[in-house]
Amino acid sequence: MTVQRADVAQRAAVQPRFALFAYGFRPFFLAAGLYALIAIAAWIWIYRSGLAPLPATPPQLWHGHEMLFGFIGAAIAGFLLTAVPSWTGARGFGGTPLIVLFAVWLAGRLAFAMAPWIPFALLAVCELALLPLLAGLIAPPLLRQRNRNTPLLAVLAAFWLADAVFLHAVYGADPGRARAALLVGIDLVLLLITVIGGRIVPAFTANALRLQGITVAPRTYKWLDRVAIASMVLLVIADAVPQVPSSWQAFIAAVAALAHAARLSGWQGLRTFSQPIVWSLHLAYAWLPVGLALRAVFLATGAQWAAHWLHALTIGAAALMILAVTTRASLGHTGRPLRVARPIAIAYGLLALAALVRVFLPSVPGIEYVRTVELSALAWLAAFALFVAVYTPILVRPRADGKPG
Repeated sequence: MTVQRADVAQRAAVQPRFALFAYGFRPFFLAAGLYALIAIAAWIWIYRSGLAPLPATPPQLWHGHEMLFGFIGAAIAGFLLTAVPSWTGARGFGGTPLIVLFAVWLAGRLAFAMAPWIPFALLAVCELALLPLLAGLIAPPLLRQRNRNTPLLAVLAAFWLADAVFLHAVYGADPGRARAALLVGIDLVLLLITVIGGRIVPAFTANALRLQGITVAPRTYKWLDRVAIASMVLLVIADAVPQVPSSWQAFIAAVAALAHAARLSGWQGLRTFSQPIVWSLHLAYAWLPVGLALRAVFLATGAQWAAHWLHALTIGAAALMILAVTTRASLGHTGRPLRVARPIAIAYGLLALAALVRVFLPSVPGIEYVRTVELSALAWLAAFALFVAVYTPILVRPRADGKPG
């Protein structure tokens, strides 16, 4: 044991003290957390002031774009840059290529912040450069290994296309098409959660239960997985084709909600209350059937209590899944025990609260709509402030075990 500790100390001594660009997840997970704070704080200011950062378009489009392609885009980049080496056995991404990729992401955010004052062509180039460069890094190992996750490249390409359509719609002052592009982009993120979450949530749960000595394992069914994935693909198509009637969209959303709920019911989430690092994954995934069910109800009936279904999917499912995955992956890939600090468990709860407030409080009589937006934003900001405070040292310092990466 003494020799092992000395070996770890010796390896740690030769590691650079600043390790932000040592591995793909580090800069992008930190950027996602920081931008979650910056973009929502900016949105509240924009919302109250009535300013339109994108010329001739509603300010909500700027907000939707930056949360989807800025915040979520950073998280996706960090995840793929870390997962692909694990999936394929290839060398991890770090150093100069990672610095360049991060600089491109940052250029896109700065371009959108300066949208009223720079040529639109420059904004488009800065924004659309990231995902092709990301694909250029991760595609070779996936294709060489004929990895089962290779189809995710197609999802990434569709995500880029949604961004391109959004920009073209903004340039043509077509807010309806821009909103449709954002909705398709959100659908693609939910498809990623369906595929990746459907693997990692039961797998991580099984490991946690095993360590607790619980012999009951999560139940998964291939046919149910296929139904869940197929229904989400159909939802992407339905939202991408303007001619699809809302009744069909409601039906597809209802089927998807039932498939996700059935999936989740077999994963033994109720047995993980003692482990925030696990139950947070279940809580995030649970917002998928909730949000899809709300969407189905609203499209079918117009019920106002279900009108804010979109934030159930974006805050509840997407943002909370990002927080759950980034907090876990950052620990595992920096050689630390898979136990989150108490402030992070609080952050999970705060983000779930942000979703609850944003989705359901507007339908409560006597409460001003603007107050629900502000209260939700406050809970969101508190959650990500905790993440940044706890995880900045983890992400910028070397691994705890002295290994590279």
